Amino acid sequence: MQWRSLLVGLVVLRLSLSCLLWLAFGLGPGVSFGFNFPLSFNLHKLDLLFREEKTVESKGKTWSQQIQGKRHEETGSVCSPVGPPPAAPRSYLGLFQGKQDEYVRRYSSFPHSLKAKMKNMARDMFYFGYDNYMKYAFPKDELNPIDCEGRGPDVLNPSNININDVLGNYSLTLIDTLDTLLVLGNVSEFQKAVKLVIDTVSFDKDSTVQVFEANIRILGSLISAHILLTDPKHPFGEVGFEDYDNELLHLAHDLAVRLLPAFENTNTGIPYPRVNLKTGVPPDSINETCTAGAGSLLVEFGILSRLIGDSTFEWVARRAVRALWKLRSNETGLLGNVVNIQTGQWVGKQSGLGAGMDSFYEYLLKSYILFGEKEDYRMFQSAYESIQNHLRRGRESCNEGEGDPPLYVNVNMFNGEIMNTWIDSLQAFFPGLQVLNGDVDNAICLHAFYYAIWKRFGALPERYNWQLQAPDVLFYPLRPELVESTYLLYQATKNPFYLHVGMDILQSLEKNAKVRCGYATLHHVVDKSKEDRMESFFLSETCKYLYLLFDEDNPLHRSDNKYIFTTEGHVVPIDRRFRERQWSDLGPCEDGALSETGHSKWHHNNTSNCNRIPEERRYALPLKSVYMRQIDNMVGLF
Repeated sequence: MQWRSLLVGLVVLRLSLSCLLWLAFGLGPGVSFGFNFPLSFNLHKLDLLFREEKTVESKGKTWSQQIQGKRHEETGSVCSPVGPPPAAPRSYLGLFQGKQDEYVRRYSSFPHSLKAKMKNMARDMFYFGYDNYMKYAFPKDELNPIDCEGRGPDVLNPSNININDVLGNYSLTLIDTLDTLLVLGNVSEFQKAVKLVIDTVSFDKDSTVQVFEANIRILGSLISAHILLTDPKHPFGEVGFEDYDNELLHLAHDLAVRLLPAFENTNTGIPYPRVNLKTGVPPDSINETCTAGAGSLLVEFGILSRLIGDSTFEWVARRAVRALWKLRSNETGLLGNVVNIQTGQWVGKQSGLGAGMDSFYEYLLKSYILFGEKEDYRMFQSAYESIQNHLRRGRESCNEGEGDPPLYVNVNMFNGEIMNTWIDSLQAFFPGLQVLNGDVDNAICLHAFYYAIWKRFGALPERYNWQLQAPDVLFYPLRPELVESTYLLYQATKNPFYLHVGMDILQSLEKNAKVRCGYATLHHVVDKSKEDRMESFFLSETCKYLYLLFDEDNPLHRSDNKYIFTTEGHVVPIDRRFRERQWSDLGPCEDGALSETGHSKWHHNNTSNCNRIPEERRYALPLKSVYMRQIDNMVGLF
């Protein structure tokens, strides 16, 4: 009978342990001792366990539970406390302190030999895609890397804007990668590619393209390559050739003229989203456009105007920005994501940092850096203030304090209320913009969140639901935004953590996206199924930023060379000549465009600058291990 007593004792012990876990952590039936289901902690019950008597505000320290309302209410007693004072409250962050050293061991150093290896891997990645494009696809716009064929516009289905907005039958991938060849130090191939563009590319095509895409991918690259060809400083060595006669600049001018009809016949000055390169705005064109598409033309149009001495291009681009700015909410200072170009009414009232909004903010700051127009910086400062006040959730400081890590959510532009619980992969550009603005602290935290998502899936899903800890939209088209922010954070901090991030991204792309003739879009970030498409920005941006991350001695990194990247990753020097214009005014300012805003003032703890990053953190982890582990937990890594 002894074995029966032992069995009963084990059963009682198991039941007692389960009850204790239920009461303490709320684990209950969620606990799995198998191999397929991770242990899942319930932070609601942890808060009750540790009795943190803190108020949860709608814009406070937590975002992971806000949709479900407040976590708990504490009822105070009217009686005086009896006995010794209560112990200091324990923090649920203690849950994440168990394995801090694993982060230090993994990320705190990066050997020089490994850096050289990653640099070569990034170079090989670029040439595998580029060489196969030239072999199998040129002069078409893109390479289908699985079938080893070229791809042009979908002429049989004009409504296929996913393809036709981008592909204009003008050798897109070759043009988009011109300056990447110089960044990789291949002067001879750059010269060969420039001559191919001059000899074969024409914009006199019956192609209807998106103004935004043609601007950032084609116009921006032509301008960048022309400037680098003619730069008297010769940062990449002697790259010009004898018979070059500004042909790239002439091509850029010709394309910009063909895009100008988009700005005509609109009541607001906000451009139509698409034009036909031969005939102008299509008769069936819609009257709706996104904020980023209409408001992200100023860098390329502005440089072109200053190169050729014609204010027209900068004027129409700046008028569109001012028109959008005038439509922002009086209450929050936020803009929506889709607007009617005739009525000025917001069709999409969502305000966020991702698709439809991203590069609008980016170009306010970059236009100021390039042109020195104070109007641009005032608009950026005001927009950034509104973003911090209404989109930012989580604890005040990235690297100190309690609560969830900072995150920027999608809200209603008029009242700042959360509209959904997803973020998209394009938002991963924002840490890089924060670096340019000097807000390195916030950049570190947001970047860490996106990197955690990458670690979980080996890619960034197009949309990720932060409440469900799962992708909402599953594909990944080899986007560069996370790599761009990684590169800029490394330049700002020189922290080896970001070299490890770059290596993880490189190895994931090699493992999950490489196919017979290039790198393919991931159709599904979980099962890693693929689509037969390699977008031009993979060579223009993703490979470029990966290479620059590991190439410390690149000419772009010399102290006497100062450059900025367009939203498509094209290299543009910060040059005094772009701060000079041959015209007296850029056009009339609409009311309110230049006025100081009356919205709430900056919160000091939500802003930063490079000097606020302690010196010792340039050599330790950029984010404390406890917070890294917290973020990893919040995306379901353990």
